[in-house]
Amino acid sequence: MPSTTNKLSNTHTMPSSQTPQPLLPWKTRLQIYFLTAATDAVRRSNGTVNRRLMNFLDRKTHPNKAPINAVSVQDVTVDATRNLWFRLFTPAAAAAGLPVVIFFHGGGFAFLSPDSFVYDAFCRRLCRRVPAVVVSVNYRHTPEHRWPSQYDDGEDVLKFLAENPGVLPENADVSKCFLAGDSAGANIAHHVAVRVGKSGLRGIRVVGLVSIQPWFGGEGGTAAEERLDAVPIVSVARTDWLWKAFLPAGSDRDHGDLSGLDYPETVVFVGGFDPLQDWQKRYYEWLKNCGKKAELIEYPTMIHAFYLFPELPESSEFISQVKDFITKRISHL
Repeated sequence: MPSTTNKLSNTHTMPSSQTPQPLLPWKTRLQIYFLTAATDAVRRSNGTVNRRLMNFLDRKTHPNKAPINAVSVQDVTVDATRNLWFRLFTPAAAAAGLPVVIFFHGGGFAFLSPDSFVYDAFCRRLCRRVPAVVVSVNYRHTPEHRWPSQYDDGEDVLKFLAENPGVLPENADVSKCFLAGDSAGANIAHHVAVRVGKSGLRGIRVVGLVSIQPWFGGEGGTAAEERLDAVPIVSVARTDWLWKAFLPAGSDRDHGDLSGLDYPETVVFVGGFDPLQDWQKRYYEWLKNCGKKAELIEYPTMIHAFYLFPELPESSEFISQVKDFITKRISHL
């Protein structure tokens, strides 16, 4: 049976008639305010994105071949014609046989990239603390490139790594690969895992999936979406806009059956102040009902994307739990 872990922190006590709000440091609140304001400002009512403004607002970082805080970084091009590349994070002075984490960033399929400050910093922490070689994928954005472009890009990066093992450091072990992603990136990681399970992939062995507050949906709303529509970052209006930008006309958000598919063992992280939590728990139950090994870890007082804010104690605890999952899976190989 899977274990369910609850991580507790303080919350405001609110009247039942009001939407509860998490208690967050001012630094976190300010960052969330600017992130939310930026994505709201660039979304146009006609379903397009103001890319010039988004590029101005999205703080970028540069790679560094010489280690900084024990992590070296370089960018690797997969297909320049569609701007498909990844940022490679390597821990300095690490032992041989390092696991490889192939990470897909969040942003509703439409925003951010591996060189965005928040994701560069997150992958550096993951690389250093696991330790692991981290491959952070730059996939195409919606609405310019709709479904299934993002899944195609994710699968093609795995194929590229299988065919070009020399791009990874010598101490990387591709028989210990983990797919990972947060929010929309967790959606991509899931679908890439399904594709790899169906087609098989020589040269790389995917042994686990880290699904961080995965962004799934379906027909009709949920109790959490209604109850938490006023919390930071995620709202029904924002997610509906992003789904419409992602999916082609006439399609829906539902998935099929995984029974009989070679699907990796999965850990699903859920936040109690995340409006998407009901969909995330359904995803976990769906995996179990399909006969797949899965673990659910809940942070009852955390918002969507809490792990991106290192000043939160829960963010550090989250990294430790990802490390524990990876270590445990490797020990069972």
